[in-house]
Amino acid sequence: MGDQQHVVKIPTIDDLEAKFKLNGSRVLVRVDFNSPIDPKTGRILDDSRIKAHVETIKELYEKRCMIVLMSHQGRPGEDDFVSLENHAKVLEKHLGLPVEFIDDVIGPAARKRISELKPGEILLLDNTRLVSEEVIEAVPEKQANTIFVRRLAPLFNFYINDAFAAAHRSQPSLVGFPLVLPSAAGRLMEREVKALAKLVSPEERPRIFVLGGGKVRDTLRIIEHLHMQRAADRILVTGLVAELFLLAKGLNIGTENKRFLERRGLISLLPRARYILLKGAPIETPVDFVTLKGNEVSVEHVGSITGLIRDIGPATIEMYSELMKDAKVIVLRGPAGVIEDPRFRKGSIALVEAALSTNAFTIIGGGHLTSILNEVRIPEGARYHVSTGGGALLLFLAGEELPALKALELSAKKFLGW
Repeated sequence: MGDQQHVVKIPTIDDLEAKFKLNGSRVLVRVDFNSPIDPKTGRILDDSRIKAHVETIKELYEKRCMIVLMSHQGRPGEDDFVSLENHAKVLEKHLGLPVEFIDDVIGPAARKRISELKPGEILLLDNTRLVSEEVIEAVPEKQANTIFVRRLAPLFNFYINDAFAAAHRSQPSLVGFPLVLPSAAGRLMEREVKALAKLVSPEERPRIFVLGGGKVRDTLRIIEHLHMQRAADRILVTGLVAELFLLAKGLNIGTENKRFLERRGLISLLPRARYILLKGAPIETPVDFVTLKGNEVSVEHVGSITGLIRDIGPATIEMYSELMKDAKVIVLRGPAGVIEDPRFRKGSIALVEAALSTNAFTIIGGGHLTSILNEVRIPEGARYHVSTGGGALLLFLAGEELPALKALELSAKKFLGW
């Protein structure tokens, strides 16, 4: 299962405090406020990721730090690529403290406001992905030299990374600052890494992964990695990933769905999906779906689908639930359907409930999937961990090094003398 049991030792807020004293300092905090957004109203549909960072922010506030927060939201070109103005209001509600928002990231307005901050003030910068450098992945040494990092770093004493959910990305806001500022993991990041290191030992088999959601490229990379590391005994796919694998198997998913994948630029991934299957990755695909045609919702079986796929069907739920029964570890990442629409939440809820009713240790990851947890019946004595991370969680479990953790480790060597 790879060597992720040798977890990197990351510096914490306590380590920074012991060496430097944080009181009254200027601190840049990378959070992950990336949340499901209603494309029609722009409303934040689930604020659990925002709430998860409250502990770290409060602790810095109590030390009278001048706190500047930065996060991404969505990707350029997607419906959920929006400003963080609403996120500031939501955070303010959970913190019970004033949070100022500025619609700038590294420009003169942001830099001026940062330099004027007083102890105890909290400022949220706008979406980091408005800066073009932020969507490019590169090694920490290169990211430390970006305009993004060079413009902001001189304004701060310390950098805190609390964004576990984005730890698998190697972007400037995540890996550039630790090389130029004394840095540490925030409390959420620290808790996630500790929990995951404890949870999964190589002896815990069988291990089943249930993978859905819309991040198809990421998921393919994860599947390749899980297979290469022999980390998964079964991979049950849902969502767009399932559609891609069904096509790769030569099955008919209907012209409407094929067109949808084409519009999302995903058909080009077919050869990669075929190759994964040929290499013998233990992938199970759905046998039926809940589809939408006009306003009509129906259940259609693979091979005779005419509507637009919106969720997994009852036969698939039953089959996947059966496969999970004897697992020791179950990892669920990404919803099985279009959960923004109440009509298509059933598959995701059923899979989470099925996992929690086994004797397995269940890890639930990714913002979109955790948003349905309040609708799930959780059996007494269920053993589970809810992670803010989706892709980061899975790559961590597959034994891949997470760039953001590596950057913190490099920072500790440079500034803490580790």
